Order: sequence, then structure tokens, then C-alpha cells
Amino acid sequence: MQTFETNPEYFEKKAEILKALSHPVRLCIVKSLLEVGESNVMNMQNCLKVPQSTISQYLAVLKSAGIIKGRREGSEVYYSVQNDYVKDIVKTLFTGE
Repeated sequence: MQTFETNPEYFEKKAEILKALSHPVRLCIVKSLLEVGESNVMNMQNCLKVPQSTISQYLAVLKSAGIIKGRREGSEVYYSVQNDYVKDIVKTLFTGE
């Protein structure tokens, strides 16, 4: 029998992930990273038509929530989704479209 999780930190972490995904542009970034793979801010900017500074702010929220990670290559940082839980959530949200 599975036990019910009563640790408040467990729920806080899950809520933090959901909050980070709750913004349309952040959700779009995560969905795009899952579809096209690793990407830098310039590619995201060209795709989303949002200023680089705005994308950087969105990426900071996603990174803080443990959803994405960055890999530095020279002066560029390439981002990818690192959280399997988030991969499942996003896949479920967009299944059947």
C-alpha cells in the first residue's frame, strides 16, 4: 500500500515546479526545448519574438525551479530540460494536439 506524503517541503517543491510552468512563455520555452532539444537564448529569441532580457528572466525562473539546466560553450549557454517529472507533465499537457 502506498503511503500519503505528509512532508510540506515535498509539496512546496511540486508547487514551485507548477508555478514556474504556469506562465505561457515559460511553458512554451520548456515545450520547445523538449521538441527541438538544447538551445541558446538567441534561438529562443528568434522563435518567441521576445526580448533577450525577458527570456533570460524566464530562464532564471525555470532554472531556479530545477526544470532546466545550462551548459556553457564559449560565450554561449545552451539550455535543456533536466527534470523527468516536468517532461511527463508537458508531454501530458500537449498529448493529442
